[in-house]
Amino acid sequence: MAIFINENSKVIVQGMTGSEGTKHTKRMLKAGTKIVGGVTPGKGGQSVDMDGVQIPVFNSVAEAMAATGANASVVFVPPKFAKAAVIDAVDAKMPFVVVITEGIPVHDAAAFYAYAESKGTTRILGPNCPGIISPGKSNIGIIPSDITGPGKIGLVSKSGTLTYQMMYELRDFGFTTAVGIGGDPIIGTTHIDCLRAFQDDPETEAIVMIGEIGGDAEERAAAFIKEYVTKPVVGYVAGFTAPEGKTMGHAGAIVSGSSGTAAAKKEALEAVGVAVGKTPSETANLMRKILNG
Repeated sequence: MAIFINENSKVIVQGMTGSEGTKHTKRMLKAGTKIVGGVTPGKGGQSVDMDGVQIPVFNSVAEAMAATGANASVVFVPPKFAKAAVIDAVDAKMPFVVVITEGIPVHDAAAFYAYAESKGTTRILGPNCPGIISPGKSNIGIIPSDITGPGKIGLVSKSGTLTYQMMYELRDFGFTTAVGIGGDPIIGTTHIDCLRAFQDDPETEAIVMIGEIGGDAEERAAAFIKEYVTKPVVGYVAGFTAPEGKTMGHAGAIVSGSSGTAAAKKEALEAVGVAVGKTPSETANLMRKILNG
């Protein structure tokens, strides 16, 4: 099993004809992802040669879904057009939309997230995220496909690069799914959404959760773990050395007072039985100990 995507996911790429869209479409195809079409308004009816595979282009998500049966979309659209692209997908009732684009204005992200919530048919992952991979089944986004193979760990992470590092550190065990949820202040799919899905997935035996300073997402995840999650969870919080009041890397990573600090998050997680590593490698070793019994 995997969460949110599997080997039957049919994916369209919004912004496929742009340079980033083209590059990553080729990568996803190589990884075995079923890419069935692209969407670029005004370029419908064309097709693009992706290393010998002809991928049709459509003017809208609704058109692409009608022609291909797509059930997932990935957005590689410049920030100023991203809101329109996501709303196009929501209007078409696309079940799963992965928004890779970074630098989307918070106001736009709030608008399309609220719109998706009001319609109730679309799950958004991101924005500003690396995407999602179920090794050997499907890879939607920019996560390298050759870091690890299929296995029994579920991974949810706010950080793209730490997603890759954790996948590499635990490649001897492999993953059911690794999800990069993004580090912006407003995101669609949260730690809690992923924790719930991993808890409900029979093939996921243990979960790694990577957070970072700022906000209270990790504290809320800790409360959820206490209430709902029975599988072992190990955690890592990026930003132990971050100074107060500084925005660190991600737009969402700002600390005010003791709220949002790495220490506060570590404390909240440890209080509900989550082992928290001080470094990514230490976190991987905590997981290794659990899986080796």
